[in-house]
Amino acid sequence: MRVATALSVTVLAAAGVGHALVTGIDAGIHRIDPFKDMKNRPAAGDGMNVLLVGTDGRDKISEEQRRKYKLGGAPCHCTDTVMIVHISANHERASVVSLPRDSYAEIPAHTDQNSGEKHHQHPVKLNAAYAEGGPQLTLRTVEHMTKVKLDHYLEVDFTSFMKTVDELGGVDICTASPLKDSYTGLDLDTGTHRLNGGQALQYVRARHMDSAGDLGRMQRQQRFMAALISKATSSGVLLNPVRFRGVARTLLSSVRADKGFGSDEMMDLARAMRNFSPSSSEFTTVPIGNMSYPVPNIGSTVKWDDKKSAALFKALREDKPLAPHRPKAKKAAVVDVAPNEIRVQVENGTASSGLGKKVDSALKRTGFRTTGAPVNADDLTAKRTTVLYDPGWDRSAKSLAESLPGAEMKPVDGLGPTLKVLAGADYEGVRAVRAQDADAGSYGAVTGDQVVCG
Repeated sequence: MRVATALSVTVLAAAGVGHALVTGIDAGIHRIDPFKDMKNRPAAGDGMNVLLVGTDGRDKISEEQRRKYKLGGAPCHCTDTVMIVHISANHERASVVSLPRDSYAEIPAHTDQNSGEKHHQHPVKLNAAYAEGGPQLTLRTVEHMTKVKLDHYLEVDFTSFMKTVDELGGVDICTASPLKDSYTGLDLDTGTHRLNGGQALQYVRARHMDSAGDLGRMQRQQRFMAALISKATSSGVLLNPVRFRGVARTLLSSVRADKGFGSDEMMDLARAMRNFSPSSSEFTTVPIGNMSYPVPNIGSTVKWDDKKSAALFKALREDKPLAPHRPKAKKAAVVDVAPNEIRVQVENGTASSGLGKKVDSALKRTGFRTTGAPVNADDLTAKRTTVLYDPGWDRSAKSLAESLPGAEMKPVDGLGPTLKVLAGADYEGVRAVRAQDADAGSYGAVTGDQVVCG
């Protein structure tokens, strides 16, 4: 009884101290009113919706940081990142939907904050809404496009992002292939890396590494948020009032938020996330219909898929999961290309009858698109299992070879998109592999545990 009483008192005291620590840290937040005079808003749904905006503000960054992390140049005073973060009504799930900055948008009628000129509704790229009308016009535009009623607004700049990551002690990111971007200075080898604030900023800003461009960058931003949630929940930050205060104070020291997002709301959110894990979070990008939709006087924009995006935002309004929540799958090696995107023809290079069929079946179970019709090779004396591939499909070949421990790789010009596996005498089985963003649901969503390291 004495132990139980002591524990109860300790818990109550900790809760009181926690509230006392958090109360007042929001005093330094730059408050804005993005909801002022808003009319004809969407109907409220279940759960809480936060518009999270990342800007390119860099006023408080030192010259050393500017040089080291390539943060020079004049800021555009526009939104670099736009996300809707939905917290479910039962506080058991967080859904994050990324909206491409170059999305085709219809800005509602407004008065330009710079010139004072009155504008009718007109088309722009989404990130231009901030330049013309700041947080309020950005919020109005997103509500107009999604029909999702937003409850809060949070704006993060380069400075607050870097400091928060450093306050957490860095965040672990893993990559299945090297990442190098000369524009941001990002240079990561394959494997796991603990990124500090500056490196993390390079990671989430990079968009000049491959043809994926801004969509690839949004995937990395989502992956980083999953890793951030993993670090915050696994390190005990949310359960330790003192540490929580430190992280919260750092984050909020250089953000802008609506007047209703105060200490009580922060405490509610922290309490809700105490039982969170990476699997509690899910991430997706609004479905795209046309990656290069031309608009006169604006240029190429990203046009959403009307039907699929409407279904996605309907699910948000109705507080439904976006990603399938499956039992944790067995551990699999992370590869660059998903097995279901790789076509494979198996050849038996040995005198062992049935080996070709055995290999074909094992690869098919792992997810590879085998022909289902293995054949015997001309030479039946192969000692090593070999992946033969056209040089144009080298990423697929590396992913396939990863599933065949000890396999050699051999380029063959003109082989085409179908890879060949020559089963040798050393064949010992197929190892499970998966792409980094595997198992996406109906909306292309993945849960955090599918994209974090380990």
